[in-house]
Amino acid sequence: MYAVIKTGGKQYRVKPGDVLVVEKLDGAPGAKVAFDHVLMVGEGDKVTVGAPLVEGASVNATLIETRKGEKVKIFKKIRRQGYRRTRGHRQPESVFRVTSLVAGGKTESWDGEVSLTTLAELKLRARNLARSASSTPAAVEVETVVETKGKGKPARVQAKVVEEALPTVPDAAVTEALVEAAAAEAVAEVKADASAKPKKAAGAKKQPPGKGPTAKDVAKSGAPKQTRAQARAPVRRTAPRGNKG
Repeated sequence: MYAVIKTGGKQYRVKPGDVLVVEKLDGAPGAKVAFDHVLMVGEGDKVTVGAPLVEGASVNATLIETRKGEKVKIFKKIRRQGYRRTRGHRQPESVFRVTSLVAGGKTESWDGEVSLTTLAELKLRARNLARSASSTPAAVEVETVVETKGKGKPARVQAKVVEEALPTVPDAAVTEALVEAAAAEAVAEVKADASAKPKKAAGAKKQPPGKGPTAKDVAKSGAPKQTRAQARAPVRRTAPRGNKG
C-alpha cells in the first residue's frame, strides 16, 4: 500500500519504511509526525483519489534530523561589462522515516527500528573518520542529550560526559628509564659533534699573519708556474661602483 501526500507545496509518493526528505518542519529528532494531507491511496490495482483529500487517511513518520541540503550555485554575468556574481544557497530540509500508513480502516506498518544516525555521521563512517566505541575510556560514561536552542531552531544531539576518569600517575621505574634514555641520547650527540670537528695535520707550520704562500711553497705543492707575460702583466683593479671618472 502506498500514498501520495502533500507537504511544503510539493507531493510525495511514500510507503511504510521509506526515507522521506521534505521541506523543513519543526520538531526534535525522534518526534512523531502525522501527515494528514493525503491526496491518493493505492493498494494493488485499487486506487482511491481524494476530493481533494482522502478521508480518514494519514501517514505516520519519525523525524530523524533537520539539516541543510546540497549547495545550489547561482551565477550571473553581463557580458562586456565586467559584471560577475556567484552566490550559493543550501535549503533547510527535514528527514523522516515513514513508519505506518492508515487508510480505509486498514493499517500497514513498518517493522523496523528507526535509527537517528545523521548523514554527517554516515559520511564520516564511510571515510573511516567516525569515533568508535573503543575510543572512549572504560571509566567515562557518555549520555546523549537532545537540546533545543531557541524557538524555531532545529534541535541538536550532543554528548554529555557523566563521569570523568582521573589521569593516571606514571610508574617510577618507567620515568627513570625515560630519563636515562634521554641522558644517553644527549651524550651520544655530544660525542658525534666532537668527532665531526676537523683535526690539524701533524707537522704543519704556522705562517705569520699578513704573509701568503712563498714561491717555494707553490713549487712544492705542484701548482703550475706563471709565465713571464703573466708575471709582468699589471694587476687590473676595477673602480668602485658609483664613482664616475
